[in-house]
Amino acid sequence: MEHFIVSARKYRPQNFSDVVGQQAITNTLENAIKNNHLAQALLFTGPRGVGKTSCARILAKRINQEDSTSEDEDFAFNIFELDAASNNSVDDIRSLTDQVRIPPQTGKYKVYIIDEVHMLSQAAFNAFLKTLEEPPAHAIFILATTEKHKIIPTILSRCQIFDFKRITVLDAKNYLKTICEKENITADDDALHIIAQKADGAMRDALSIFDRVVSFSGNNLTREAVTQNLNVLDYDTYFEMTDLLLSNKIPDVLNHFNTILSKGFEGHHFINGLASHFRDLLVAKDKATVDLLEVGDNAKKKYLDQSTKAGIPFLIKAIDKANECDLNYRASKNQRLLVELTLMQIASITFDGEKKKSANYIIPATFFTALSPAAKEVSKTTKPQKSVEKPVLKTPQVTEAPKTETAAKSNVSKTPSLRNVQRRPSAFSLKSIHEKKKTTKKVEEENFDNHPKDSFTQEQLVEAWTIYHQKLQKKGEKSIAAILAADEPTLEEGFTIQFSLPNKLMEDQLKFGKPKLLKHLRESLNNYGIVLDVVVNETVEKKFAYTPLEKYNKLKEKNPLIEKLRESFQLDL
Repeated sequence: MEHFIVSARKYRPQNFSDVVGQQAITNTLENAIKNNHLAQALLFTGPRGVGKTSCARILAKRINQEDSTSEDEDFAFNIFELDAASNNSVDDIRSLTDQVRIPPQTGKYKVYIIDEVHMLSQAAFNAFLKTLEEPPAHAIFILATTEKHKIIPTILSRCQIFDFKRITVLDAKNYLKTICEKENITADDDALHIIAQKADGAMRDALSIFDRVVSFSGNNLTREAVTQNLNVLDYDTYFEMTDLLLSNKIPDVLNHFNTILSKGFEGHHFINGLASHFRDLLVAKDKATVDLLEVGDNAKKKYLDQSTKAGIPFLIKAIDKANECDLNYRASKNQRLLVELTLMQIASITFDGEKKKSANYIIPATFFTALSPAAKEVSKTTKPQKSVEKPVLKTPQVTEAPKTETAAKSNVSKTPSLRNVQRRPSAFSLKSIHEKKKTTKKVEEENFDNHPKDSFTQEQLVEAWTIYHQKLQKKGEKSIAAILAADEPTLEEGFTIQFSLPNKLMEDQLKFGKPKLLKHLRESLNNYGIVLDVVVNETVEKKFAYTPLEKYNKLKEKNPLIEKLRESFQLDL
């Protein structure tokens, strides 16, 4: 079997022009060599796999080539590499300083590359200080590290520092594309983009991932093969999930999330990716920020298309929900439920348009039950009888219907104004009150045996009650609205709702609005077996304290020591 050389070694840069993504640093070093303006101690610092050691080797070779007539001359004897991770003692540094005194046999400079210099011990750093500050004219030190903060300030002050940056996704993708051309490998643009993103700014990692994917899928790299091999969630997963969230399809959202979990992905990884997806959609909504999308050309088109469907308020709320889930994920005992609740809340953001809802609002399950095929079949056979929204007041009869046409005409002629006889009775007349009582009794006694009677919680009851209270206030029916705000309804056994009022007068006023209230509760909670039981409790009449004195007296009843505290500090009420 032929010996395989990994791409990270095979395509290690041999010249400054080959170094990816560090043009500012390579240009500086190139000019320093040409102008003979090179410092004798250099510190290369930055993330792993961005070209620090490669630049140190290229620089060490170029220094002596400037004084040589042949570019092919080997100056390996003038370059010394020391791994500070394993040679970090004082004795190793003393041995190094002894070697520094000896001038080079060929060439002009001896170059000492100390890799992972932050691993040197405190004593070794101190032993190295004098040599680093005043090295011989023929010695140049190049220190490389990923953790500059661990190097003592006295070493940093003696070095010329070069900060290497992370490789951008675009630069890494273009370099991988160049390697594909050299290796006769066909690759999708999105596939290379995913590899570059997975590398997280390290070119060496990108090349290692590239070798792994090529071993998996051969000379044809597709986006599907890369996502499968790297175990990353594809863009299409988030696009499909966002479409379901925008369509308020909570059952489909939960099924889609279950499919993602079944493939071995963690919920935390998914919710973070979803937040990033929402951020990219927000960025794609403005032409000025489209360039901030670090995705391939095909994916960019999809982002631009989906960003037109998602409004800015939805995206901002969705990002906030996803970030909140991210913060609470580790502390949660039931992490899957946390993510599912977050997805349900996001799917409910655009439900009912601009209608005001609570921050954690979730579309009721009854909404989807009504949309199911089984529910539609049931609704065809048994349609719920709608309760009358407005009480129907019977028009009083004037006389018996005339038996002949002439009699009818004579009746009309004798009546000065028929409208005056057939008009609706006044709302404050006794007749109107009797009619309303009849209507109330009719609504309460209506038979709902064949109608749904779904169970509901106290929280759902309070929410439906509050919605109706707000509805009355908007309509201007403030009298009934004030009565409903007097106390909180409580759910008793058998779908009975108990509501306490402070006096009999309020109970009588509520009776007129009771039919509409019952109708709203039954339809909102999908339970036609609800019964409203109004209880008069004189003790709740003085329930709320409004003035500062009333509030203080309330607190004093609970804790008499408050009065002593007030007297001790001579506080005013």
